[in-house]
Amino acid sequence: MRLPAISLPGTDGSQVSPGLIRGRAVFFVYPYTGQPGVPDPPGWDSIFGAHGSTPQALAYSRCYPEFRKQNVKVFGISRQATDWQQEFVQRTALAFPLLSDVAGEFGRAVPLATFLAGDIPYYVRRTFLVENGEVLFERLSVVPPETDAGILLAEAGRRWP
Repeated sequence: MRLPAISLPGTDGSQVSPGLIRGRAVFFVYPYTGQPGVPDPPGWDSIFGAHGSTPQALAYSRCYPEFRKQNVKVFGISRQATDWQQEFVQRTALAFPLLSDVAGEFGRAVPLATFLAGDIPYYVRRTFLVENGEVLFERLSVVPPETDAGILLAEAGRRWP
């Protein structure tokens, strides 16, 4: 499978096309990161797998130096707007950019599963290890989310044909 060459805005001001990234990269798709003082979406606490985006992102941030030693880029993708994502990146000192697919173009092209909280669609967690846009490894069941970075770090270190 090849990731689509759809341009997504990054929290660092860049435009990133997952299908055009040269070399190896990890793209972890997550549903939602909260903000202090802002309530979670309706019904969030009762949706299996909804919670965990912050621990997942922070685990990637902690592992980021090891990914870079292996020349692997790291990106998170959600349907949240870039300004919302920027607040999260600044508050948590995240080591890599998040990408916004607010219009759902990337999600439709892959395709990515979604769930509704209130009337808003959120992505179901999914992770891709890619090389030159081609998927080498993917996780469809990212449970628990905070272990995802370690698993992908190990996979990134494997020799792939």
